[in-house]
Amino acid sequence: MTWEPELGELRRRRELAHRMGGEERVARQHASGRLTVRERIARLLDDGTFHETGELAGAGRYGDDGELEDFVPANMVIGRGRIAGRRVVVQGDDFTVRGGAADAAIHQKMVWAERAAHDLRQPLVRLVDGTGGGGSVKSLETMGFTYVPWVPGFELMGANLSRVPVVSAALGPCAGLGAARVVASHFSVIVRDTAQLFVAGPPVVAAAMGETPDKQELGGARTQTQAGAVDNEAADEDDALAQLRRFLSYLPDNVWEPPPTAVAADPADRREEELLSIVPRDARRPYQMRRVLEAVLDVGSTFETGPRYGRSLITMLARLDGRPVGVLASDPNHYAGGLTADASDKLTRFVDLCDTFRLPVVNLVDQPGFLIGTASERAGTIRRGTRALVASFQATVPWVSVLVRKVYGVAGAGHGDHSRLNLRYAWPSGDWGSLPIAGGLEAAYRRELEAAVDPAALRAEIEGRLNAVRSPFRTAERFAVEEIIDPRDTRPLLCDWAARAYELLEHERGDGPKARGMRP
Repeated sequence: MTWEPELGELRRRRELAHRMGGEERVARQHASGRLTVRERIARLLDDGTFHETGELAGAGRYGDDGELEDFVPANMVIGRGRIAGRRVVVQGDDFTVRGGAADAAIHQKMVWAERAAHDLRQPLVRLVDGTGGGGSVKSLETMGFTYVPWVPGFELMGANLSRVPVVSAALGPCAGLGAARVVASHFSVIVRDTAQLFVAGPPVVAAAMGETPDKQELGGARTQTQAGAVDNEAADEDDALAQLRRFLSYLPDNVWEPPPTAVAADPADRREEELLSIVPRDARRPYQMRRVLEAVLDVGSTFETGPRYGRSLITMLARLDGRPVGVLASDPNHYAGGLTADASDKLTRFVDLCDTFRLPVVNLVDQPGFLIGTASERAGTIRRGTRALVASFQATVPWVSVLVRKVYGVAGAGHGDHSRLNLRYAWPSGDWGSLPIAGGLEAAYRRELEAAVDPAALRAEIEGRLNAVRSPFRTAERFAVEEIIDPRDTRPLLCDWAARAYELLEHERGDGPKARGMRP
């Protein structure tokens, strides 16, 4: 006697689970331009590595004889697998079963995935396609009662952000808890045209607010990436999954391990002649900071996050001689690189990411200061900016700054932590002070200029005197800037720094999650 009858039943139930919401609903999913959850997981993970948990969970319908007649699986697929050989936990919504709503789910499956990532110390991937919340109000008639809202496993969602990399993709309409699951991550991506993310969808907005936006206007990819709710846009689902894999490639499995290094094909001693002339002599003219980054970082290694949000600040992951680093860089093409309220929030979040996972930080600085004006004040720039500076000072990872051009005001002072080794290299184009001459001159010499017979001539004379003493070499004479370097030497210096940074990180193995105080 064997257990073959039970194994046959197991095979039958697995087959029913793999039918998901049925042929019609699967066809409808494909017709909308979206993959099914099982197709997504297969494309995300290395071939043959997915080990599913909870495959048999769902709602069975039984006949009078007690035999299973039909089965509808729970609308979340969870399990473990590998990406580029590294272990991950994955949870994916099945939109073909009740549109991914929680009234068709078994919430323990979502909690199990969060707990598995937490306890096994493995990265978590969320593939979100649905509300994931309480479902429609029709569920009230089915249940016969209502309840006080709660979010199962939310404490794990919060804890995981301090322990393991968490990445999410919005792959369809994500509302309520589904939207919250997307943004409660270290990196998120949304698919253009076929995915949306919102607190509540258009029908609810129309009823409650009297507004009538369509889904794309309310929560499409462009809307949410510009708002900073989602980091990146993807052209299609394959692009979204590729971005999740790419992001994870820079991070360790958890905060107890150092980031993974790779063999570098780009020479560490590469010196780019273009860097000699890339910064204009006219301080009012912008230039392409991303081209600077391409010249000093490993070729093909850059992965930018949040390009549409806080655009005066560039944030990206990259490598130096094969070693992952976090990169901050001012973008003079937007507000001259000035730190806006949105850019401040972007800086805080990115520094937290790097500090949490011990990614050394490279900061390329062309900072004229906080953005000024009435709109800036209404946005609370000074509070959000100060919070960003505190985040930078609280970070304990190795940090190096390259002073490319402007370094002004309080925002400029936040380029590094002055209470410890403030390792920095300045280019000959360096231009710094408490205030730029352009605005500071009028404020400091207002009475003289108002009383002058020829204010323009006096202004030119004063500006000439000030320019005579603002040379970066005068700063170097006082050791107020430690080194002025040939811009072509930037990459070799940074590669050497990264090598030492990783030697230091090796000594921190086992330190675990960071502990921080409150920020303003």
